[in-house]
Amino acid sequence: MAPKREKEAIPVVELDSDDDNGAGVGAPNQNNNASSTGAPPQATPQPQQQPLAPNCQTLDSRSFWKAGDYAVGPTARPYISQGQLEHARVHPKFLHSNATSHKWAFGAIAELLDNAVDEVQNGATFVRVDKIDVVKDNSPALLFQDDGGGMDPEGMRKCMSLGYSTKKANTTIGQYGNGFKTSTMRLGADVIVFSRAIHAGKATQSVGLLSYTFLRRTGQDDVIVPMIDFDISGNWVEPITYGSQDDWTSNLKTILEWSPFASKEDLMLQFEEIGAHGTRIVIYNLWLNDEGIYELSFDDDDEDIRLRDEAAGGKSTKVQQKIQSHISYRMRYSLRAYASILYLRTFTNFKIVLRGKPIQQYHIKDDLKYLEVKTYRPQITTLNEVIVETTIGFIKEAPDLGVTGFNLYHKNRLIRPFWKVTADGSSKGNGVVGILEANFIEPAHDKQDFERSSLFFRLETRLKQMVNEYWKTNCHFVGYQPIGARNLQKDQTFKPSVGVTPKDMHLDQTMAGLSANVLQNDSRTKSSEVVTSADNREPMSVDEICEENIQLFMRCEAQVQKETELRQTIENLEKELEMAKRKSAQLASYLETKRKQKIMKQPTETRFTGLLHLSSGYNLKNA
Repeated sequence: MAPKREKEAIPVVELDSDDDNGAGVGAPNQNNNASSTGAPPQATPQPQQQPLAPNCQTLDSRSFWKAGDYAVGPTARPYISQGQLEHARVHPKFLHSNATSHKWAFGAIAELLDNAVDEVQNGATFVRVDKIDVVKDNSPALLFQDDGGGMDPEGMRKCMSLGYSTKKANTTIGQYGNGFKTSTMRLGADVIVFSRAIHAGKATQSVGLLSYTFLRRTGQDDVIVPMIDFDISGNWVEPITYGSQDDWTSNLKTILEWSPFASKEDLMLQFEEIGAHGTRIVIYNLWLNDEGIYELSFDDDDEDIRLRDEAAGGKSTKVQQKIQSHISYRMRYSLRAYASILYLRTFTNFKIVLRGKPIQQYHIKDDLKYLEVKTYRPQITTLNEVIVETTIGFIKEAPDLGVTGFNLYHKNRLIRPFWKVTADGSSKGNGVVGILEANFIEPAHDKQDFERSSLFFRLETRLKQMVNEYWKTNCHFVGYQPIGARNLQKDQTFKPSVGVTPKDMHLDQTMAGLSANVLQNDSRTKSSEVVTSADNREPMSVDEICEENIQLFMRCEAQVQKETELRQTIENLEKELEMAKRKSAQLASYLETKRKQKIMKQPTETRFTGLLHLSSGYNLKNA
């Protein structure tokens, strides 16, 4: 899109600051009449391999989990004009507490990727995730940019509002209207958003600043979000004012003072990066870990973003190296690995570009062997029956790696990766991995787990049953002994024919018995301990008991469901019977009314003639 020419220069009014000492991005200069750059002192280089944050911190604590630990002072009661209702305010501390729903930083990044994926329906073809350098203090910032439909001024305000969402389609991932706020505040203290859009034939561009630093340092007791808008439909870039020109200028001044961009020209250059339409998000003042180092690592891999505290360090054994090379482990610390399995279906005309290199989508089922597809029909009250297909199989490294679990997706988005449903300490299920899309249950707000509902617990029970069924018929393919095989070997080996004594047993029979005993011991070590019953019945392993419990639970669930259905049927029949009785009474009343009306409508002569005939007959009889 060709750059727009400005109609006129807008004067920037200098605003005094109550802060005497400035520090970091967004901190005002000590001299209020400083030059337009407003750049704070440069960070002192640290003689360490890991990049440290600048010494001049903008908040009392740059660690995310400590940034909300501060006392809230008394708040001034806002002036309420006569006849106006007082509205509930949101304190800036809520921005931090709201963001704590994201325990994992990659979960916050996934929320922003979801927003870009939802823009596919508006023509988005890519989302770019990268690291950029802030000129003011040489600190790193996190960039997200897409070429979707963008946001007009109204859309920008809805984006910055809490709990407002227009995403109600079955294809969109976002639904709560809270993801942008929680995710950006989880990754950094401040975020600035640029967006260009063309709606109803009008082209606009908007800037919005959500700054926890600004709110904290200026002592705000309400969440204030400075925003400015431009009309770019014509040949000139014209500011859109909703109040006075001074209000617009004040918002611009606040944005320049607390954002990474020192001048209005720098802001305008960000729109040229977007193009005709799209959104550009810059998250800065990134959070630190407990050691004072940036939580996100940009230096370990030039084509990746990693979580510093999750990456394995030091020497490891060969087995540990195999485990650490698997996707189930790498996704914990590598954004490239996590994003590769984040979406179930392959994008046709959309790509995620991480630090200049597109991410290749990884399909877990492509690396499974002995595949089976099992179906599950959740018991939900909908008009159409829901059938969920689950792909299950062994990982290609089985039995060397004990990776196991189900990967649960919701609306194409990975919610719970490698969820282990089998009991700890048991080898049953080792190497068994499944994939399914569970759209019939609702994800939690951070989209890293599901709401604990009855549907969720029934699904968990069914997945346990799937593992048991699959293990029974396929575990021997990877070297495990099927459950119950040792009892069969015991029966075949240690029960000699009738009339044969131990002395008469041949050497090969003795060796067969010894071999069976060894296999039995081996199966105990591979499976679990054997539980002997008190009434001299055949011993049962813990796995067999668990399987039996699952079967009993499923039968119990089926009986409960059947009882519920029968009760519902009885209620429906009673209602139908009551309605039939009412209809019968109404019909009887109707017939009685009709009969009386028919009698009343008979001609008078007919009734009189009938009386004469009766009278004549009476007289003749008397004569």
